[in-house]
Amino acid sequence: MATIAVTGHVNLTSASIQPVAEALLAVLARYPAAELTGMSCLAPGADTVFGDAVLALGGRLVAVLPSDDYRARLREGPDAVAFDRLLRAAAEVEVMPYRRAGTDAYAAANRLLLGRAELLVAVWDQGPGGRRGGTGDAVAAARARGIPVEIVWPAGAARQEPARTAARGKRRGGPRSIDGTPQDTTGHAHDQS
Repeated sequence: MATIAVTGHVNLTSASIQPVAEALLAVLARYPAAELTGMSCLAPGADTVFGDAVLALGGRLVAVLPSDDYRARLREGPDAVAFDRLLRAAAEVEVMPYRRAGTDAYAAANRLLLGRAELLVAVWDQGPGGRRGGTGDAVAAARARGIPVEIVWPAGAARQEPARTAARGKRRGGPRSIDGTPQDTTGHAHDQS
């Protein structure tokens, strides 16, 4: 049995979905469907695309939810619809013992994913994130445990700038750090995993 976990950015651009899906299908197709188990938190972006790829190949999907309120925190719309669809299709659902989603809950979900995974697939631009429980944190933890990591970031993949960062930048003349100094505007300073 091949158990593969995913981590990745939630803020993929709409144009990124197809190339990321194709790249994930290529990675997952290396494993026979009967032996493929994919583990995902079902977050928007990379987790959702991964879950769809696992199911498209006939694999088994395991949903790992960071908290009891995880679904309630999703805005109604396409992301919530995708979450509900994947949750119904999941062969197994694990819910972390947290009432509310947050850094600790995401870090716990990552620990569960890495505790069961033989491979971590990271849909990641390899930019700095630094947020505990985020993509970079999951990749570092996997590497520290000796779990192989496969980075998936095909040509055409890109991240959207978070709405709150874009709005803040328009009001203040560009994104700024806590101390008020200008930040990199490529989006790499904002780990929206």
